[in-house]
Amino acid sequence: MSQFWKAWQKRKDTLQENGLKDHANKSMESVSDIRLTTSVDENISLIEHQLGKSDDLVVRRFQVKSGKDAAIVFLDGMVDRNIISDFIIRHMSNPNSTYDDPATNELDSTDGLRQVIRNILSGSAVLMIQGNRNAFLNNTRGWDRRSVEEPQTESVVRGPRDGFCETLCVNSALIRFRLKDPNLRVRHMVVGQRTQTDIYVMYIEGLAHPPMVQEVLSRIENLNLDSVLESGYIEQMIQDRRWSPFPQIQNTERPDKVVANLLEGKVGILVDGTPFGLIAPAVFSQFYQSPEDYYERFYIATLIRFIRVISISIALLLPSLYIAFSAFHPEMIPSRLVIAMAAGRSTVPFPSLIEALFMELAIEILREASVRLPGPIGPTIGIVGALVVGEAAVSAGLVSPVMVIIVAVTTIGSFASPSYSAAIAIRMLRFPVMLLAGMFGLYGIMLFLIVILIHLSSLKSFGVPYMTPLSPLNLTGMKDLFLRAPHHLMNKRPTMFHVHDKIRIREEENKE
Repeated sequence: MSQFWKAWQKRKDTLQENGLKDHANKSMESVSDIRLTTSVDENISLIEHQLGKSDDLVVRRFQVKSGKDAAIVFLDGMVDRNIISDFIIRHMSNPNSTYDDPATNELDSTDGLRQVIRNILSGSAVLMIQGNRNAFLNNTRGWDRRSVEEPQTESVVRGPRDGFCETLCVNSALIRFRLKDPNLRVRHMVVGQRTQTDIYVMYIEGLAHPPMVQEVLSRIENLNLDSVLESGYIEQMIQDRRWSPFPQIQNTERPDKVVANLLEGKVGILVDGTPFGLIAPAVFSQFYQSPEDYYERFYIATLIRFIRVISISIALLLPSLYIAFSAFHPEMIPSRLVIAMAAGRSTVPFPSLIEALFMELAIEILREASVRLPGPIGPTIGIVGALVVGEAAVSAGLVSPVMVIIVAVTTIGSFASPSYSAAIAIRMLRFPVMLLAGMFGLYGIMLFLIVILIHLSSLKSFGVPYMTPLSPLNLTGMKDLFLRAPHHLMNKRPTMFHVHDKIRIREEENKE
């Protein structure tokens, strides 16, 4: 036995004497980065020692046609057993097969234990042959995967209906399928000491601003996380202002949205195990925009955008305006409407602030309950529950009929936001503005809006001002803000993202 193996056995005995037998909780950083030996048995012992007593660790021993002992190691359930049995073991043990030396079959190899462990945990089968120090890595991943389906959180009115799934390579292929640009670059990174989650950072070289790309790569590389189970981990850790209620990185299930943003010089981030991709940087205006805006005619898209902006404003301010007018400024309401509102509130024992908070809280509870219930039942419970609660509250004299109408319109308005994360921010901010309206009336609402505008103007996403193209003013970006100009007028890319190739439509080519 070699001196190295004796030293390793001594170290193993020392660990066992100290009671450190549980190696299942080790991260990849704690795996010894030592070289494999030329003995198959010793290498198997090294692997079993690092992975601990795992019943799903499979070791298949066989002999190659030259008579040398060999073994293939993999995790049950993460590999395609047919590939291992039919294409590896059978071919290498068949005397008439030319598949004898893996080094001649373009397989990746390594002699590092850490790399071997990582590949086994990722679903690869590791082949080891007696007398050869290198282990050969076979891509035999074969676990069940969800197929490409329509996005669940972003309904598609017009456009492609394929959405991201939980498999990283499939998601990157959906991007490549739409963006056949040789300048598209993909940077592979691994984050999470225990989960070892694969991440793809995608951008178009020559279009994206290099310092911005480097900043994204640097922030992800500097993450020291124990685990990454969803892209939300990355989103929250690399954004500029973590305490802000407004999302500074956009998430989406739609590949066409990622491609459209890549063509504007932004960066796409795909995380293995989740159907939600990330887009950075993000500005405030893109959270009420939808890919359908560019698939429809410009005047239809402009009208829909105005409806969205009005709906979001209603979702944020309508309950607080009702509180301010009814409690502090009734003289600003027409007389007949004041009389009707007073008649409806004659049996309500609470002030308008408590009335609004009660109804808004009830609606939020119903909305959360409808989300958590199974698919077919959830929407039904939400609608029926809202009707029953509203009717019962009015009959009991707890709220006025006007309040029920206002809460219903507010809830419908919040559904008009294309971005779920932005809609949650609006729903959350609705409560503090209601409290300010209940204490100071319209002055409280104005104070809230001033504070929010100052906060939004101070935000940046990877160096890009959050309120651009409004603040600072960017005339090129104004063509795609509230109005969606015709495509032939948006011949230049927004300069706020510091793109290198500013021309999107070249007039010389169109004239030819």
